[in-house]
This record gives sequence, structure tokens and C-alpha cells, in this order.
Amino acid sequence: MSRKVFLIDSGDMQPGCAKKIAAGGCELAVFNLEGKFYATQNMCTHATASLAEGEIVNGDMIACPVHFGEFHIPTGQAVTFPCTVDLRTYKVIEEDGKIFADLDAEAEEAASAI
Repeated sequence: MSRKVFLIDSGDMQPGCAKKIAAGGCELAVFNLEGKFYATQNMCTHATASLAEGEIVNGDMIACPVHFGEFHIPTGQAVTFPCTVDLRTYKVIEEDGKIFADLDAEAEEAASAI
């Protein structure tokens, strides 16, 4: 089963940016890393904080704006303390310059990281 939702036009988000997007009843953090888009849950698994308001560090990590724990954006893995619970990731689909997420499928990078 697939639950594909529209997130953003690819031209509306520059590389190195994050944005909070509500879609399909979920609040997602969408990231553009060098032209490749990723989507994760927006709320940090450690504290009530919007990861879209965090800072992208080391090219593919998001630092929580509250306690500065970091997650690997492509896989959702928690990599620095105090974050210990991984993020939910979503499969991203790009079609004709539009970015979608499948809310029923995790990112391919997360699935292969197991």
C-alpha cells in the first residue's frame, strides 16, 4: 500500500535547507542535501523540538535545536547523545520537479541501514 503526499516543488527549496511541512496528517522535516530530498518525522525523539529548525551539520546530519543531539538525515539514525531513538523516515519520490513522500514506506537508505 502507498500513501503518496505532495511536499514541495523542488525549485522552492535550496540545497542545504530544511523545511517543516504538514502533509497527510503528519508533520515532516524535509531536507535538500545537494539536490537530493529526504523526509523524516519533524519532532526530535529526545525533546519536543522541530528538527526543521535545527542546523544541518557535516553535510548530512541534523542537529536538534534544543539539546544539539544529531541524527543522520538519510537513515534517521540517532548518532549523538542525548538522542538515542532513531527518526521515522519516509520514501521520497521526485516527479516532474515535484517532491512527494510515501507515508507508508521508509527511506531506502534507512531500510538498507538495518
